[in-house]
Amino acid sequence: MHMNSLTYDPQWVSTITSPFMLNAFIAGLCIALAAGVVGYFTIARNSTFAAHALAHIGLPGATGAVLLGLPVSFGMGAFALGGALVIAALGKRASQREIATGTVLAFTTGLGLFFARMSSSASQQFQSILFGSILTVTPGQIIGFAVFDVVLLTVLAVTYRPLLFSSLDEQVAQAKGVPIGLMNVLFMAVLAGVITIAVPAVGTLLIFALVVTPAATATMVTTTPMRAIVVSTALCLVSIWGGLVLSAMFPAPPSFIIVALSTLFWGIAKGIEAARHRTA
Repeated sequence: MHMNSLTYDPQWVSTITSPFMLNAFIAGLCIALAAGVVGYFTIARNSTFAAHALAHIGLPGATGAVLLGLPVSFGMGAFALGGALVIAALGKRASQREIATGTVLAFTTGLGLFFARMSSSASQQFQSILFGSILTVTPGQIIGFAVFDVVLLTVLAVTYRPLLFSSLDEQVAQAKGVPIGLMNVLFMAVLAGVITIAVPAVGTLLIFALVVTPAATATMVTTTPMRAIVVSTALCLVSIWGGLVLSAMFPAPPSFIIVALSTLFWGIAKGIEAARHRTA
């Protein structure tokens, strides 16, 4: 059985300067800004499972949108937001959220497969939804990403202190009068939006590597929330842009290389942390 090995493409410079690649780089910047910032809060709130689940909850929305002839991101966003609000309403505590998230996840994954079987066009789109297709991002999508980033950063600037307080110590925040329920709903809604814009880069199956892994790496190498957010965003951007460049140099699916780089950074940070503990 013959397997194609990765071969170096000497024309890679002309590839990365082509219009579709420039679109991918700009989209990558928008995605990294959103995923890096919200990723920190996802770690702080112990909501990593929710981040993974919301991508899958958006899946039937994406395939349903194809059936109805609507934009994939519209259906994805509607279902992810709906799922986020259901999880936020059902799960007041972290343990309850896990059960609510798992239940909603199981139902919507089945629904996504059902919709995909109903239409050949939905089946064709299914793979790009699962694994991402950042090289096909359109200028219209990029405008949507940029608008989302502006809204996201504005909302977080206004709610940063109460959101951070409720993320780090929910009980003390509640005692101080922080509206915990509102912060939960706000965070889940924001997370649903980030998932929706990050799916074109890595797909629903690999979303964890963009929203959670860079933030997890950042919390290992920094000491303050703001530094963690900056480092998380930078790692996310390096993973996406590095993945795009390497996929042009050694033709391979960008989503795989993006995830591999993100995981590599996490592994290095984990190794450094373990070495520190041994010498302490």
